[in-house]
Amino acid sequence: MQENKPRSLRPGSRADKTEQGQEMQPNERLVYGKNPVAELLKSGSGVDTVMLAEGMAPAVASYYTALAKEAGAAVKRVHPNKLRLLTGTESHQGVAAFASEIAYVEVDDMLAAAREKGEPPFLVISDGIEDPHNLGAVMRSALLCGAHGIIIPKRGGASVTPTVIKASAGAAERLPVARVVNISETIRRLKEEGIFVYCADMDGVSLRSNNLTGPIALVLGSEGGGVSQLVKKRCDGVLRLEMAASGTGVDSYNVSVAAGIILYEIQAQRAGTMK
Repeated sequence: MQENKPRSLRPGSRADKTEQGQEMQPNERLVYGKNPVAELLKSGSGVDTVMLAEGMAPAVASYYTALAKEAGAAVKRVHPNKLRLLTGTESHQGVAAFASEIAYVEVDDMLAAAREKGEPPFLVISDGIEDPHNLGAVMRSALLCGAHGIIIPKRGGASVTPTVIKASAGAAERLPVARVVNISETIRRLKEEGIFVYCADMDGVSLRSNNLTGPIALVLGSEGGGVSQLVKKRCDGVLRLEMAASGTGVDSYNVSVAAGIILYEIQAQRAGTMK
């Protein structure tokens, strides 16, 4: 029965520091124990890192690794003594996770904010960006280019964790973020609101050949697979970035680099029409 008891620690507790003396980040909490960590990963809450004790049974380790991947969290194998020091107890059961706390908003809140500013909506959508550093960089560009918010999936992509916040240089704490169950369905709803939805892919129309003014949303796909086919079919248009290099073995931009280029072009075109 002890396994089902939720266990977590917040900054200021006796396990608030690692063995190197480094403090936990202030918007983080440590959850430990098999059931609490599993429920946390299944809940859709932001999780940065899952730590598994070295020597854990392979089947158990595979289970938590799969849950962590689905939640967009990194997995680290650590010595059991590190978990003991972090949690302040021997009863950590070989697993702990750093959970992030951030106030997510609804997509309708973003649209309302755009209306209040008298601006056509400008949204960014993550269709499964997995690397928290990439998501953070995308959020930084989105904020600087005037986006009203970013939409991320509850499953199958990185959440807004301390790593994302750090990579975004704090933009993640200022840019509204909505988490949705179904990206494709969200795009359908946005289109009903009169928002033109583009995605970035290599088989699209050259970026500057498109009119990117007016209500717009930009979909960015995962690092490995790009935009999913279902989501791509939902989009109104596909954008392509030209590349000078050929035959180099490098055939695409990093997702955060591509996002920065496209978002800046959107911002530039919108600025020209709103003067």
